[in-house]
Amino acid sequence: MSESSRSPLPPVRLHPEAELARDALSTPLLSRAARLARWAGPDTRVDAGGGLVDEQLPAAAELLGLSGDDAAAYASEAWRVAVDTGLVEVVDEEAGTVAAGAELALLTGGSPQDVLEVWTGALEAVLADASVPDLDDLVDAMDDGGEVDFSSLDWDPEAEAEFLDGVLGNLYLLTVSEDAPREGAVPLPALAASMIVPSDMGEPTNDVLEQVSDAMMRLDDQFRLLEPVGLVAYQPVDEALMADVEGAAEEPSAAVDDTDVSRYGMVRLTPLGLYGLRARLLEAGFEAPAVGDLADKGADALLDGTAAFPQSAAQAETEQWLARRESLAAARELLAAARGLDAGAPLRRLRCQQALSLVGAEAEPALREVLDDPELGGLARVWLTEAGFSDVPAPSQDLVFWLTVDTVAAQLAAEGNSDELRALVEGLAAQHSGFFTAAWRVDHPATADVLEAMGRLHPDKKIAKEARKAAFKARSQQGG
Repeated sequence: MSESSRSPLPPVRLHPEAELARDALSTPLLSRAARLARWAGPDTRVDAGGGLVDEQLPAAAELLGLSGDDAAAYASEAWRVAVDTGLVEVVDEEAGTVAAGAELALLTGGSPQDVLEVWTGALEAVLADASVPDLDDLVDAMDDGGEVDFSSLDWDPEAEAEFLDGVLGNLYLLTVSEDAPREGAVPLPALAASMIVPSDMGEPTNDVLEQVSDAMMRLDDQFRLLEPVGLVAYQPVDEALMADVEGAAEEPSAAVDDTDVSRYGMVRLTPLGLYGLRARLLEAGFEAPAVGDLADKGADALLDGTAAFPQSAAQAETEQWLARRESLAAARELLAAARGLDAGAPLRRLRCQQALSLVGAEAEPALREVLDDPELGGLARVWLTEAGFSDVPAPSQDLVFWLTVDTVAAQLAAEGNSDELRALVEGLAAQHSGFFTAAWRVDHPATADVLEAMGRLHPDKKIAKEARKAAFKARSQQGG
């Protein structure tokens, strides 16, 4: 999969491996491949490419319960997957004899991870097939010597594979993002457009809409191939609309019908598909976290790792982390990891505060221990007060302002210029009439940045100007 960015992807919630392995074994393609591998014997013959000879395809199709015009093609595909994944091994290429491969035993006697590795091999084989042009086109492009003239096909194998990888990458991103569709299904026109329509383009041109229509037709073929291996659940393009979509060059608007976009195809990654695509993303060097990755790591890894997570994923990760630990010890570890004056520290403290909100009253001693800590005393008072404990010492004015700057710095790092942060900024300025007079003196590394952000975010020009002046004073005080 081609790598376009090193920034972490949103974390994915994966199903347990045992469940995914059961899903893999029940996919049409792998289950067919396994049945053919068990059926193969001394009389089974393959051609020079390892494919089942034509004479044996009817028997293979019958074994698999396949009938109709495509039965032989489906049987042939299942056999190729059996060979590609090592379920079947070609013993003698010249004689065309085969035997059961070492991987076959793993499907019944191996671990869930073993099963998933075999399935991943099947997925790679199907993805390679999905990037190849239609067989009829290949035959037409053959010269007298049996060689394919790729130039006449207008087909670039590398570009085709890259396009499909890009589409699957976008589908993965749409599936794991916070605002993913409720049912997880993405309309095919939207997926095709995500690869072709520039993000800064207003109304797409006719040429661009034609490209989207062409891409939809390619993707329709490809997702039909990818469904039997269990990567996606796919509702194909309505056959009655095919002519309209293929004729979109004359009427580009025919490619998208807002009234019922599902007729143009809907695709959803399965739980198994999410697992498979994440494995490919990791292989390609992307940072593709999964919820639960940090459960056995230290609090420092938890707070740093969840820093960029959406709120719901951060909570799910933290819950798994806390479930493995005794509450008081976990609270102490979290607080120790939240210390620091580096750029990432405010967001660590925010994640620490959110984690501590999931811990029960037994964490009280850990919070009382840090009441005098200049970096943790503020959040400790907030926790103790919200948990309903008495005898919580009142914070000094300096601590209140320090905690305010730390909180805004954390929100800036977590969300950027969000509506929530804008509301927080307005609330702070309204609550303290002399806020900016005092705030620039706060001894916090992020003071100037926070005040600049407040000047940028506050809608009142007069207050925004006060914030910018305070930011200038803070920067001067810090020597920058």
